Amino acid sequence: MGADGPSSPPTHQVEVLALEGIPEVEPGDDLPGIVVAAIRATPGILPMRDDDVLVVTQKVVSKAEGAVIDLTGIEPRPEAVEFAERWDRDARQVEVVLRQAVRVVRMANGVVITETPHGFICANGGIDASNVGPRSGSIVTLLPRDPDASAERVRVAVRLATGVDVPVLVSDSFGRPWRWGIVDIAIGVSGLEPLEDLRGSPDRDGRVMHSTVRAVADELASAAELAFGKVGGRPVAIIRGAAFRRGEGSIKDVLMPRDMDLFT
Repeated sequence: MGADGPSSPPTHQVEVLALEGIPEVEPGDDLPGIVVAAIRATPGILPMRDDDVLVVTQKVVSKAEGAVIDLTGIEPRPEAVEFAERWDRDARQVEVVLRQAVRVVRMANGVVITETPHGFICANGGIDASNVGPRSGSIVTLLPRDPDASAERVRVAVRLATGVDVPVLVSDSFGRPWRWGIVDIAIGVSGLEPLEDLRGSPDRDGRVMHSTVRAVADELASAAELAFGKVGGRPVAIIRGAAFRRGEGSIKDVLMPRDMDLFT
């Protein structure tokens, strides 16, 4: 399959296969090489297929790329200290969130909602203290600087190793306005179009759709999270059999312009 064009026809069965043998990732580790080794070690993965998509969690990408901050040297500003004391938060982590923010959308109820340099609007700027490894409590991970490029590096390694051009997503957990709970969404993409625009096409009844745009990359990321689990130690998965369109999309394609934002 070439770099652009439709994928193979969708099937009526979608599988999510978590890769085995991913070790605790440390800064400087060769994550693409680790993923390739896990593909080879996990029964049932090879041979790779044209309808495969590989999903990698943000946490292992950030750790491998050194997007980690040691909290022991952080001096929080008074605003961060006051907020942390009120809501039982770590003032150092609040300070890191404020430093990384392009803008602060809201600080309330113990949550700091910010806009990241990538254009994401999310709780705590995507900065996370969970599942960070042996130094838990003293370090936090940042979002990767360029998640699309992170996905591309893994994609290239898998293509060279297997001969199949498998699209790659980087995923992270985000909340949603007006709903409890988090879901995984795509924050980086390489090799597929993250959106499927169905506007102007007919539905099954022949009515023209005017507003339907499928968030394909987010749907794939959320499906993969069902196999990851939050504490399962399975940060990489293959989704097999899902419908998607190949192309050189970017995660920027999914970001809504501020003049259309009804929430912030």
